[in-house]
Amino acid sequence: QVQLVESGGGLVQAGGSLRLSCAVSGPTFNNYRMGWFRQAPGKERSFVAATSTSGLSTYYHDSVEGRFTISRDNAKNTVYLQMNGLKSEDTAVYYCAASSQRSASAIRRSSAYDYWGQGTQVTVSS
Repeated sequence: QVQLVESGGGLVQAGGSLRLSCAVSGPTFNNYRMGWFRQAPGKERSFVAATSTSGLSTYYHDSVEGRFTISRDNAKNTVYLQMNGLKSEDTAVYYCAASSQRSASAIRRSSAYDYWGQGTQVTVSS
C-alpha cells in the first residue's frame, strides 16, 4: 500500500515562499508519476504541477508557471513543490498524488492518480 504524507504548509505573506514536501512510503516510488493539486474553499480540486518518474519532465498549470517548481528525489521517496512569489489566490489545501498511468495527456487529470495524501494548508495573506 502506498501512503503519502505532505508537510510544509503554513501562513505566508504575499510575495513570500514555501516549500511543500510529500514523503511516499511503499515500494516502487520510482514507478509513479507524481503530482500536486490544490483545492480552495468552494472550488473543485485543480491541477498544479506534475513530474515524470525520472523527474526530467515537468508540467505546470499556467497560473503557477514560472513561480512554482516541482522536483523529486527518488533516493528519498519524496516529491517537492517550491512555491515562490505567492499570491492570495494560491491559498488552498495542497495535495500530492501518485499516478501509475503512462499517458502524458492524463497527467493533469485528478482521475489519473491512484493515491493521495491528506493535504496541507497554504494560506497567503495580502
